Amino acid sequence: MKILGKLKRIKDFFLGTKIRKIIFHVVVIGIIVGLLIIVSDRTIRYKYTCSVTGINLHGTFYTYIPEGAEDDPDFDYDSVASENIAGAIEQANLDDGIKAILVEVDSVGGSPIAGEEISIAIKNSEKPVIGLIREYGDSAAYLAISSADKIFASKYSDVGGIGVTMSYLNNVEKNKNEGYTFEQLSVGKFKDSGNPDLPLTKEERDLFMRDINIVYQNFMEAISINRNIPIEKIKKISDGSTVLGEKAKELGLIDEIGGINEVESYLEEIIGERPEICW
Repeated sequence: MKILGKLKRIKDFFLGTKIRKIIFHVVVIGIIVGLLIIVSDRTIRYKYTCSVTGINLHGTFYTYIPEGAEDDPDFDYDSVASENIAGAIEQANLDDGIKAILVEVDSVGGSPIAGEEISIAIKNSEKPVIGLIREYGDSAAYLAISSADKIFASKYSDVGGIGVTMSYLNNVEKNKNEGYTFEQLSVGKFKDSGNPDLPLTKEERDLFMRDINIVYQNFMEAISINRNIPIEKIKKISDGSTVLGEKAKELGLIDEIGGINEVESYLEEIIGERPEICW
């Protein structure tokens, strides 16, 4: 209450005469302008200190995240959408203040289409893209980052996993034991193929394996091109297994052993100044 009383007396003093009213308004306007200058200056300085755009590739890969997915209790929150990553790379290329892009990877993969879309966006970037694999850079996640200009990883990082899977759990025997009967209502011989409540026929298995082998071949060819490794060498290591960082470097899957400190030192070399990374 004492503070309010003091403020009232200050207001009464300034508003007591016409000249005081003018002074009061001038002071208020001066304060507002000053605050706007300070905020604007900080915004400008912040904007121009960002010389590197940081992008995270964390969790399961999808092509997009459905609208309202955050309200679904079954939604995998640890996920990334390739359309968002491609958009972030495009925005970084349009920003004159950004001189390089750092993509941090910690993922065991997901959709091969999402991995391909990110890989293409990285390849088409006009600005250098540096990859940093932390704990995991496997399967579609490795496909995504394989087109980066340079890839760093820890000697403990899990890298590679060049292979394809469509494996699933068959519920036929479980349903039989629990008294469930699957009533099939579909048109088209293969429409229900892969339904976990139906036994998988040889024809269906052959159909799936046909597509799996096509994806597998495309995966190996993409790594061969992106990493400039002969396809025959890629085939020898494409058994679906992963390797640790030092072995990954030996095989040509990454370029350097290191973490964020080594990445920042390299960025400083290629952009000619101490990098300021904005995530």
